[in-house]
Amino acid sequence: MRAATTTRRGGIAALGVSVALLLGACAGAVEPASPGGGVAEAEPPAATATSQPETSQPGTSQPENPQPETADPAEPEPPASGTALAALEGLQVKGRAPKTGYSRDQFGPAWADVDHNGCDTRNDVLARDLTRTVTDPGTHDCIVLSGVLADPYTGTRIDFLRGQATSTAVQIDHVVALSDAWQKGAQQLDGQARRQLANDPLNLLAVDGPTNSGKGDGDAATWLPPSKAFRCQYVARQVAVKQAYALWVTQAEHDAIAGILIRCPDEPLPAGGPAPRVDAAPEDPAAEDPAAEDPAVEDPAAEETTSGPFENCDAARAAGAAPVRRGDPGYSSRLDRDGDGVACE
Repeated sequence: MRAATTTRRGGIAALGVSVALLLGACAGAVEPASPGGGVAEAEPPAATATSQPETSQPGTSQPENPQPETADPAEPEPPASGTALAALEGLQVKGRAPKTGYSRDQFGPAWADVDHNGCDTRNDVLARDLTRTVTDPGTHDCIVLSGVLADPYTGTRIDFLRGQATSTAVQIDHVVALSDAWQKGAQQLDGQARRQLANDPLNLLAVDGPTNSGKGDGDAATWLPPSKAFRCQYVARQVAVKQAYALWVTQAEHDAIAGILIRCPDEPLPAGGPAPRVDAAPEDPAAEDPAAEDPAVEDPAAEETTSGPFENCDAARAAGAAPVRRGDPGYSSRLDRDGDGVACE
């Protein structure tokens, strides 16, 4: 009888413990957890996820958070130093000045020996730009009698042969035409600087004669070499000359050059080296011309002409004197249509 009582009491005690535990669980579900309690640690993950900003939810259509302002990635970077494009941005942009007062004479005698090496500028450039050259030993190898030109303007080969009917196949082009230079700052230079500009190797190229004649005094806005492969180098050289002599560009010219260089932004600014030393013009320009010093390289027919200019180019050709260079008997600027110092080309 005592054993049954003990068993009953044990069962009641166990039941009391179970009830107490059940009540405690219910109370924990209703009452807030004390700080540092185990209930806070048991919070479901979903409660933490709902505390994040709505814009962080994947797949939502919420607008993006505003971003700090940054440079437009499409904006081109400034041109690299030492490039023609960088130098172009340093040139002054102005309107074209009047051509009033321009003449080829403002730039000194054509093809004088400005560097005093014994050879005139034309033959210096021919010797530089032609290959397989043959020179006249009677002129201290100054006069180029023949050679081969890889013409940069047309991309063709020209076999050069000195002569009245053949010399004009190759002409020496002023990359920045002297008339163009005059209208964009050269008239503000002194005579020595203009003469230097006209004879600076940086501004001179041996090129196809007819193509050069077609260029006239055009700038990059009105004329570019037919060979597109050479256009970057061509306008880069123009920029270098204008920078060297403080000449400006028109807006149309600037835009045309920029349009070319933007395709070759790393095109370097050509360095022509030191410009030739230029002294005052001699009283007799022909005295510095090796061709004039040596009668063997002169056309005998030219010596038979009078000291006055030819009436026209037909007369010069009839006398066998064409082309007539500045300083030659019969030369006249009226016959020199492109102002390059060679008439009746």
